[in-house]
Amino acid sequence: MTQDGKALEAARAREAEIVRFLRDLIAIRAESGTEKERCHRVKKEYEALGFDEVFFDGLGSVVGRIGNGPLKIMMDGHIDCVGVGDPSAWQYDPFQGKLEDGKVFGRGAVDELPAIACMAYGAALAKKNGFPKDVTLYVVASVMEEDCDGAPLLHLIEKEGIRPHAVILGEPTDLNVYRGHRGRMEMTVTTKGVSAHGAHAHRGINAVTRMAPIILEIAELNARLADDPFLGKGSITVSFIDCKSPSLCAVPDEAKIWLDRRLTVGETVDTALAEVRSLPAVKAVDAQVTLLAYDEPGWNGARATQDKYFPTWVLPENHPLVQGMARAVEDGLGRKPAISRWHFSTNGVATMGRLGIPTVGFAPGLEELSHSTREWVAVDDLVKATAVFSLIPSSLAKDKEALCR
Repeated sequence: MTQDGKALEAARAREAEIVRFLRDLIAIRAESGTEKERCHRVKKEYEALGFDEVFFDGLGSVVGRIGNGPLKIMMDGHIDCVGVGDPSAWQYDPFQGKLEDGKVFGRGAVDELPAIACMAYGAALAKKNGFPKDVTLYVVASVMEEDCDGAPLLHLIEKEGIRPHAVILGEPTDLNVYRGHRGRMEMTVTTKGVSAHGAHAHRGINAVTRMAPIILEIAELNARLADDPFLGKGSITVSFIDCKSPSLCAVPDEAKIWLDRRLTVGETVDTALAEVRSLPAVKAVDAQVTLLAYDEPGWNGARATQDKYFPTWVLPENHPLVQGMARAVEDGLGRKPAISRWHFSTNGVATMGRLGIPTVGFAPGLEELSHSTREWVAVDDLVKATAVFSLIPSSLAKDKEALCR
């Protein structure tokens, strides 16, 4: 199958099934930690497609395997989605999976249920067309990514021993190949004060007032953070603020802000914490700067735990995985893909960021529609993505020696 159209033809023959599967997934509400029903629906589809092995891992992600060769490839699409916000802001019911004018609409129609559907059917087509003997393919529908990106693959690799040589992520790329993104971290800054009755405010020390200059200095810090020509600029912003007070008639004795920090090339958790801790306003009141931690149960009761630090990562453009993926796109679609990066974070923070496993992204959909009330994906792009996914095992098998080093 090359650009003579055979891969596209084979995927087009499964179009109705791919669309049905995607719409079924959209119809099942599944935010992080509540994915049970959607996971069982995916497991049923993997089994019906004839994967060699299908199982739940310890955290509840669905894993399907095809083949048993030395080159281990993992295709990952996260199965959880964010909430819908105000339902009246949607043109269509976010859980209808509306099919209209060649598009599928709904929560997860971009981020990232299309990848789950297209990877599954692409893998099934690859198996039908003669699966390369040198490849083991794992197709993963991972849980809890929206809450803690990277945690599901970190569990699968480190706790269950399924370590691939190459990872393909299903975050939206508009059918191009992505090779990295900025990292991120979540931290808090806490100021302390002394409470007093509001009628005697002069007897207290207002923790909110102590926080005010810190917020201004954080805005100034954002303007001078490092920049990178490929990934873009680092950033820091106050994402939430809270305080503790005995009543609305009292001086608050604690204030806390939450910070979203995006990390570009050269920035790390340690440098980012040090930058905030060294701010004059932070030092002046001995404010506490803390890296947050994640510790939540999944749908099966197992807990995911890790620091809320998600490393920056970039795979060189000349890497065999990037070039092998570009070849699969060109063979399937008859055009060279753009090679780019995401603006947001992905499960690649675990595979490439923490573990150094070569990772790229490919999927249908526009990144900017993610988490919006306008999520949609073109049916034609579902077909194209499925065709490319069906070619990935054979394309990467050509670089087996380089990828298995």
